[in-house]
Parts: sequence; C-alpha cells; structure tokens
Amino acid sequence: MGELGFRRTLPLLLALLAAAAAAGVEARFVVEKNSLMVTSPTSLRGRRDSAIGNFGIPQYGGSMAGAVVYPKDNANACDDFDGKHPFRAKPGAMPTFLLIDRGDCLFAKKVWNAQNAGASAVLVVDDKDEPLITMDLPREDDEAANYIQNITIPSALIDKKFGEQLKKAVKDGEMVNVNLDWREAVPHPDDRVEYELWTNSNDECGPKCDMLMNFLKEFKGAAQLLEKGGYSQFTPHYITWYCPQAFVISKQCKSQCINHGRYCAPDPEQDFSTGYEGKDVVVENLRQLCVYKVANEHKKPWVWWDYATDFHIRCPMKEKKYNKKCAETVIKSLGLDVKKVDKCMGDPNADYDHPLLKMEQDAQIGKGSRGDVTILPTLVVNNRQYRGKLERKAVLKAICAGFEETTEPNVCLSDDIESNECLNDNGGCWQDKAANVTACRDTFRGRVCECPMFNGVQFKGDGYSNCERNIFCSHYAHPNFDLFYNITSVSAALTACM
Repeated sequence: MGELGFRRTLPLLLALLAAAAAAGVEARFVVEKNSLMVTSPTSLRGRRDSAIGNFGIPQYGGSMAGAVVYPKDNANACDDFDGKHPFRAKPGAMPTFLLIDRGDCLFAKKVWNAQNAGASAVLVVDDKDEPLITMDLPREDDEAANYIQNITIPSALIDKKFGEQLKKAVKDGEMVNVNLDWREAVPHPDDRVEYELWTNSNDECGPKCDMLMNFLKEFKGAAQLLEKGGYSQFTPHYITWYCPQAFVISKQCKSQCINHGRYCAPDPEQDFSTGYEGKDVVVENLRQLCVYKVANEHKKPWVWWDYATDFHIRCPMKEKKYNKKCAETVIKSLGLDVKKVDKCMGDPNADYDHPLLKMEQDAQIGKGSRGDVTILPTLVVNNRQYRGKLERKAVLKAICAGFEETTEPNVCLSDDIESNECLNDNGGCWQDKAANVTACRDTFRGRVCECPMFNGVQFKGDGYSNCERNIFCSHYAHPNFDLFYNITSVSAALTACM
C-alpha cells in the first residue's frame, strides 16, 4: 500500500485495531523453524533452532550441509560485496553459508547481496537477546520489490548467543560446518496432505497481486493432479475485516464492506473516488468461495483452480470486466450451476452474518501450530505456515514434504505430468465439435484455452467463448493470393497474419 493509500485507509484501520483491542483480541504469530546441526568444531557440536526466512526457497523435505564464513568487511551485508562471487564455493568444497549480522537494512537486502556474492545459504545473527522471529517480506512498495522474487537461496535467523559463538569460532580459524535440515519443517501425520491458500481476487494491488496470480496459473496443474488422485485436500480462504459499529455508516465502510459492515476489504486502488470499491472485492471473494463449495459438492473441488485463473484472465479490473456478468460466463463455461452459486452468495446488503464469510473470519485466528493469518498471500501446509517464495516448484516441494518418504505421488517425482483436463467437458474451452477443433491444450501446469492452428489456418479469439477462422490468412496459400487481395508484398501479408 502506498503512502497516499495508507493515509486514506488509516482511519478505518485504526478503528479496526481499536475495536480488536477493546474486544481483547491478541494477534498470535507462530515462528516456523528448521533444525540447524553443528557438526564441527566439537565444542559447538549439537542441534539448534533457526527461524525460516519468509522469502527465498527453503529446501522443504531435504537438508543442506555447508561451511560457515563470516565476512571481514560488510558484516551486515547491506552493501554489495567486492569482487566477483567472493563466497562461491570452489569445485569439491562444501557450499558457503554466509554468517551476517542483523541491522541497518532489510533482511531481504542482506540475503540478496549474499546470493549475488555466491553464498548458498544465509544465517543472520540476531542483534538482541529475544525469542526467534521470522525474517519477513518488506513492504510491497519498497525497493525490494525489484529483487525479492529473484532470491532463490534459503535463509534463517539464529539467536544472538549462538551467533556470537559461531563468529568467534570462525575468527579463531576453526572449521565451522553446519547442516540445515527442513525434513521435519512440515509434519506428515497421514497419507494425505492438507493445505490452504489465503488468497484474493483483487488483481490491481501491485507486485504481490501479480505474484499471486502468476502462482495460481503455474501451480494449477500440480494442484489438480494432487486433488484428483486423493493425495491432498486443498481449501481456499479469503481474509476479511469488520467495520466497528460506530463507523458502519461512514463513507469508508459503505464502500469497503458488505452485510452492514461485517465483511470488508481495502479499496483496490486505495482511492475511494475512482475504480472499484473494496466491497466489489469482498463480493468476488465470496463468489469464489461459493464456486469452491458448489464444485466440492459435485466431487470436483479442483475446478476452483480453473475458475480463479480463468476469472483473472477473462475479467480483469483494468478492462472493467471485474463483475458478475463476466464471472457467470466463466462459471457456465466450467459446467457449474450459476443458480447454486448465487444462492450460496445470498444478499450482500442483508443485515446478518453470512455463514461462509463468518467461518472465514473465525479461521483467520490461529490454532495449534499455526499462527493468525494477517497477510496475503499465506500458504499453510498440514497446519504449518509455509515460509519462502510463492513459486510452483518451491511450494510443490513443501507439499510433497508432507508425505512420508516413498509414499509421494508421481507429481512429486516428475515436472512434466499433464493434468488431462481437456478430457472433461473440453476443459471449459471453445470447440467446434463438427470440425473436431478445440482450443483446449493440456500442459503440466494445467489446461490452457488458446485458439488453435488447424489445416494451416490460425483461429483468432479469446479461446474460451469464441475462436474464428482468420479468413484473410486462410487464403494465404492460394496461388493468386497477392492478386486476389491486391497485395504486392507477400511479407506484409504474412506479417498481418501473425
């Protein structure tokens, strides 16, 4: 949220916080940890806890051994390191785990600089005596947005006392070797992994929204294979806030809330005078919950992934299509009952609790090993909050770590298994049954709806509701093409057909 948007929504946010405080609600944040084993020197040998960073790619289900290096200069890693990859391990040597100090700049900036210098992992030493905390993502409008998605190495925070012991050992010339272990970071209580994604239908909130939408499209195929095989149980969730009773009739609450202030979302543009309103987002979020509910009742919960991705492609805010009419077109194309979805949604102007949205607000409160959900997006696997980059391979690795070894499904073992969605109702894509032409194409990332090339003719359209022959281009193979269309440049004609 930009500074201007923050100022506009600050009164409402403060009111919400005040109401929560008055109700005695205390946020509960759980720090997800992995095990760190020191194998040398002997004096430090043993197992310690470290807090997994909320960015980069932790090696869920695996472990990594490395040699600890503490830099002589730039110990807080807030600046670029001199030289070309000074910490890249030589062939045959153990990977370098760079030990750096907390403070003076963002956690993510430190890890980014260490990665660029060739480090394979980063251990950040806390600068105060306190329980371990999670190194979190920076604000989305920060300069870190330029590199945060490119951090690929794991990182962890260690406590001050332990960090000082490691630094002393390195300075004394000791060989310091450690093993980072993520194998128990995700519990595996049974042969099915349960995971949930706290998401949002808003597609105009900047880098975080772009990251989320890209993840949904990339992960869809794997998610559907896991679900169809009975290997997982996925549940989508949506965060909402409530408007304190004293502010229900305010302009802010009326534009951002439904059901008389019970369920609210921030204004998409952080500007109450233009574009869509927060209540538009709440309504679409509710629709997506109902799509999941109806699909689940038909024993096809994986259809939610098709709806969420198709809606994003077909009904974007920037094209002014983020509305009920466009949403219903998507619902129909996927073979779901629009009336059942409407009945589930109910009346957004009603002055009573909505059963689904009330359950969502209750679910935001942490239980057991999972903390409160306060940020978007949040992924939870077997009731443990996922830490790291929201990226297909990284998330799949975390989910697959929830299976006992040797029990993983094939999707965990191969990158290129197709989801075969086109076999069912043509995947909701356009088709010409008479000509046996379809826009549906299966990939390991799920099906895509793209107008095909057929008998040398490129069809044009959105791939969902229409694909039409490009008549001009279909005649390109005609021997008198240039005379027929009075075109002297065949290359120009070819360009027009691309």
